[in-house]
Amino acid sequence: MKKALIEGESNKKNKIIIGIIFISILYLIPILIKNQYTIHLLVISGIYIILASSLNLITGYMGAFSVGHAAFYGIGAYTSALLAIRLGWSFWVTIWFAMLFAAFFGILLGIPSLRLKTSYFVITSIAFGSIIYLLMVNLVGLTRGPLGLVGIPAPTPIKIGIIIMKFNTKVEYYYLVLTFILIILFLFGRLLNSRTGRAIISLREDNIAAEVMGIDVRFYKILTFVIGSMMAGLAGALYAHYVRFISPESFNITASITILIMMIVGGIGTFYGPVIGALGITFLLEKLRFLSSYRLMIYGLILFIVIFFMNKGIVGFIQQIFKQRRKA
Repeated sequence: MKKALIEGESNKKNKIIIGIIFISILYLIPILIKNQYTIHLLVISGIYIILASSLNLITGYMGAFSVGHAAFYGIGAYTSALLAIRLGWSFWVTIWFAMLFAAFFGILLGIPSLRLKTSYFVITSIAFGSIIYLLMVNLVGLTRGPLGLVGIPAPTPIKIGIIIMKFNTKVEYYYLVLTFILIILFLFGRLLNSRTGRAIISLREDNIAAEVMGIDVRFYKILTFVIGSMMAGLAGALYAHYVRFISPESFNITASITILIMMIVGGIGTFYGPVIGALGITFLLEKLRFLSSYRLMIYGLILFIVIFFMNKGIVGFIQQIFKQRRKA
């Protein structure tokens, strides 16, 4: 018994040490990589990591297959951008309103999920995403329609010790996005290992069994949509204040499919799947930019390969290899 406890503590310490080393390397990347365009891609990848992780909570862990997730992304972006442009509010304030507005619409989408079956909910999520997109296009007085919003300010500078972070360079914004990712993944991990996380996962397995076991299905479904949509709203705010210009085209059905593909390729229902999927797809699409007109065809090909050869995504495939080696 003592030996098992000592080994458990040793493994925990090793994981902490490896984690600290890995995080240190992440913060050293801008020093090691001087190419500004690569840093830009890492920033965009980071935003997609938050988006794919938020969708993974709703679809991968709870089991509600959503194809309109870019709507929350757009709500967060427009909310933060409009409050900053029209009212002159600081990014550190607008980002909270972006998450709250996204959470409100998350509740609106979560309510139909209580009664609709999977196939009907997929259609509902597509309709929801389309409605939000059309509102962005048609509310010209508020969103400027297809022209989009320009002049979105960078996050308000903050002082960290003797260093002043202005967030007007790619490197500074990389550090901002990376910090948000680490905080979100830490909280995400704690959530999944908690009683709440286990209740959410039980909904994916069997709603009726979960209800019989005393789990409040309605509450946990709505809670999952609130958390997932808040994360997407946060990603939208980060995106808006990074690119300084947003338009409805950034949040259409294609954006929702992109987020979905990232989650599936990385590994649906796995913790690190969205991270690997977001990084891989972002850099792959950049390499295949000359084929941008055939993006949906590329997505179809990627899905075909993943479903037939790695049906649990990249992370699931790697885990399966390790399990086979352990058995051997």
